[in-house]
Amino acid sequence: MKNSPDAQLVHNLRLGQHQALTVLYDRYAGLVYSIAHQILQNAQEAEDLTQDIFLTFWQNNSFNPDRGSVSSFLGLLTRSRAIDKIRKRTTANSFLSRWQKTITEESTDPSPLEQATTSEIQTSIHQAMQALPELQRQILNLNYYQGLSHNQIAESLDLTPGVVKSRLRQALVQLKGQLTGVDRLDID
Repeated sequence: MKNSPDAQLVHNLRLGQHQALTVLYDRYAGLVYSIAHQILQNAQEAEDLTQDIFLTFWQNNSFNPDRGSVSSFLGLLTRSRAIDKIRKRTTANSFLSRWQKTITEESTDPSPLEQATTSEIQTSIHQAMQALPELQRQILNLNYYQGLSHNQIAESLDLTPGVVKSRLRQALVQLKGQLTGVDRLDID
């Protein structure tokens, strides 16, 4: 099967012969990883995306070998997913920067209305944080308040970086949902 053309391997994969995916992975994992790493600039994220791309390829029947090559399809899929990850990362970082600024914002001689508004926002944020599961709250604090990387958090909590990223993403989604109506927080 190693010498089979790509179209035959795709056909075999659709027939349930999972060893065809192994051959395709051996052929194209390097390509997928290099595209992902070039865009994401992060080895762990590139590895995760490589796995996701092949899982998607295996589970979906969207590739048609008559319309193009497997390498082109995988390359475009990887590029698209990597750009999506960058966009999500940028949105999450933007949200947290605004959120953190709101929490730590102190002006000189704020008016009573500004004091009340700031106090309301801080109370809302505190309540939203308390509603998070303990592990998510701990990961969020380590990442955004102590500045630890995903790998550092994983090491300190004895977790995998993938679990850290997943829990952080879940925490951000939950916070975003809870804080959407809070004044002065422009949450996208």
